[in-house]
Amino acid sequence: MTDRHYPPRARIGVLTCEPIGRVLDYLAPEGGCGDGDFLEVPLGPRKVMGVVWGPGVSDFDVTKLRQAFRILEARPMRAELRAFLARAADYTLTPLPAMLRLATRAPGLGLPPTTRRTYRLAGPVPNRLTEARLKVVETLRTTPLLTLTELAEAAGVSPSVVKGLVALGVVAEEDAPRDLPYPRLDPLRPSRLEGDQVAAGETLRKTVNGTYSTTLLKGVTGSGKTEVYLEAVAETLKQGRQALVLLPEISLTGDFLARVEARFGARPGEWHSGQTMTERRRLWRMAAEGEVGLVVGARSALFLPFQDLGLIVVDEEHDTSYKQEEGALYHARDMAVLRASILGCAVVLSSATPSLESWVNAQSGKYARIDLTSRHGPAVMPKMHTIDLRAEKLPPNRWISEPLARAIDKRIGLGEQSLLFLNRRGYAPVTVCRACGNQIGCDHCDARMVEHRFLKRLVCHQCGETKPLPETCPACQATGSLAPIGPGVERLAEEVAARFPTARAEVLSSDLFTTARALKDKIAEIANGGADIIIGTQIVAKGHNFPNLTLVGVIDADLGLQGSDLRAAERTFQLIAQVSGRAGRADKPGTALLQTCAPDHPVIQAILKGDTEAFWKAEAEGRRQAQVPPFGRMAGIILSSPNVEEVFDFGAELARRDGPLRAVGAMVFGPAPAPIARIRGRHRVRLLVKADKTTPLQAALRAWVGQLKQPPSLRLAIDIDPQSFL
Repeated sequence: MTDRHYPPRARIGVLTCEPIGRVLDYLAPEGGCGDGDFLEVPLGPRKVMGVVWGPGVSDFDVTKLRQAFRILEARPMRAELRAFLARAADYTLTPLPAMLRLATRAPGLGLPPTTRRTYRLAGPVPNRLTEARLKVVETLRTTPLLTLTELAEAAGVSPSVVKGLVALGVVAEEDAPRDLPYPRLDPLRPSRLEGDQVAAGETLRKTVNGTYSTTLLKGVTGSGKTEVYLEAVAETLKQGRQALVLLPEISLTGDFLARVEARFGARPGEWHSGQTMTERRRLWRMAAEGEVGLVVGARSALFLPFQDLGLIVVDEEHDTSYKQEEGALYHARDMAVLRASILGCAVVLSSATPSLESWVNAQSGKYARIDLTSRHGPAVMPKMHTIDLRAEKLPPNRWISEPLARAIDKRIGLGEQSLLFLNRRGYAPVTVCRACGNQIGCDHCDARMVEHRFLKRLVCHQCGETKPLPETCPACQATGSLAPIGPGVERLAEEVAARFPTARAEVLSSDLFTTARALKDKIAEIANGGADIIIGTQIVAKGHNFPNLTLVGVIDADLGLQGSDLRAAERTFQLIAQVSGRAGRADKPGTALLQTCAPDHPVIQAILKGDTEAFWKAEAEGRRQAQVPPFGRMAGIILSSPNVEEVFDFGAELARRDGPLRAVGAMVFGPAPAPIARIRGRHRVRLLVKADKTTPLQAALRAWVGQLKQPPSLRLAIDIDPQSFL
């Protein structure tokens, strides 16, 4: 596609981020503009930012069109990004302005480039300087162009010391652009691959050739998948192109950034919610100008305006956090493949336990596949065993069996670490009154409130509502009758403290850390030996490397198998395999003990045998027979309203008017109350649409929901390829 130029006052189509749902016609500003230019345009009484999306197409009287004010000082949005946003909007049935918002989530994009006062060495350094002044000089020799605050902090001196050197002419003050390019990464530094990693790395290098491809990199935990796909990153940088690595959790970035720096001699750009707005603006601008070679980020980094993107890596591609569940409902893995296909670049999907969708695509030949079958260096896969809880006769309020406790004692004696995994945040999932049986629920949701004893509060995990722990039952006012039911990680920590009083225990759960940096610091501390026993939720399963960890105990291996979710078996298999893989990743062998009441369950048996291919084949055959993803298509329709009659009536009428769906062979199920039927005071109803894999579902869905006008208080969301059915 060739970008067009429009002369002053030509009719142009401008897309804004405002919830209007369509491109608006304007007159080009004085001096003209081109496709992709960022403009400031009038919208009612306001001035808003928009992007030139093409020529105007409406039949609105040209004499009544308003003129755009000016072109903003940002690189024009490239045609490939505009095409990606449009196709992503069509696929997910998301309004195009909402997709544009994802691509412009940085402050001050329309502001002119600003400067900051920086300091550098300027003149000869006198032979005699105070120790404090020498620290400043040495700091500037290694890191020039620091601000006054940065320089004083890095040198460990007061700002007055820096000002004294300025007065002597040793240091110069000057204004430098606030948004500086990122340090260049060196792709020629040697790698440390060995064994089957060498061939895998070479194969991935060859995929970076300017054409589209997707490769599934499947390797056992600890096999060095990261080092292998960094070879593809190196090849991309060598060609002068940009690379993007997506990570599922912000807590993973610390260790990963250190590995990138060790491999390439500098740190990449970061894009995630933990970054300051200043850093977000800098990275957005440098991505557009080609002044950052590698970006490491969360799923939203996929919408950055790269100048020349040559590679996208989706690490831990199976992870559920890649699905955006609010606002624009998209799956970052699928959108990465879409953007790469438009760009003509390579994609690497990396996982020890890939999603069934990716496994099937590799089996069918749609994706290439590379397998790493052994751990890196001296490490070996952990030994897997079950503990049959039916035979253990655990007393009430105890969740650590004697065989697991003995194994932990042994590791403590050896100076090694143990990990206890329970995928339940808080102290207890339910608080019940023993006098009247009332379970304390959220005032705004149909969900039980979870006791968080460390915070001394009850928390709703659906809407975030919190309240102090009550002393009396809210229903019957009985005192001293409230009891926690079931374990969470905080309650497990109490049992650990009582059973292993001399051990150092740490709880890793996302709700216990107020900032991402605090969580990363704690993980680093534990990796350096700061705990004997780690108690964690699923956050511990995601790529962390604890060299001294040799025992993993899964407290309730059956937890994820409960319920009717079509992905329950797949997710349980992935989660337990991933968390078990934290054991024995260095030179000491590891063991994983799975506490279960169903040791003969096919998922548990597949984990014990390590026969991942047999598991995926069986799971794929079950899905094929049921004609559900990845062998069929699904879409979830979520209706919500403060009025329960309104939402059910609308859902029932929508189901009755299913003609557009029946015309393409699709079926509608529902309406039915959502499993969590009320969130934030809004009643929720779900419908499920099921169709053949080749069905043109999006067009049929548009025609279907377009038959009815929504009441102002009702919200309708369409989730293509739903991952959650809550």
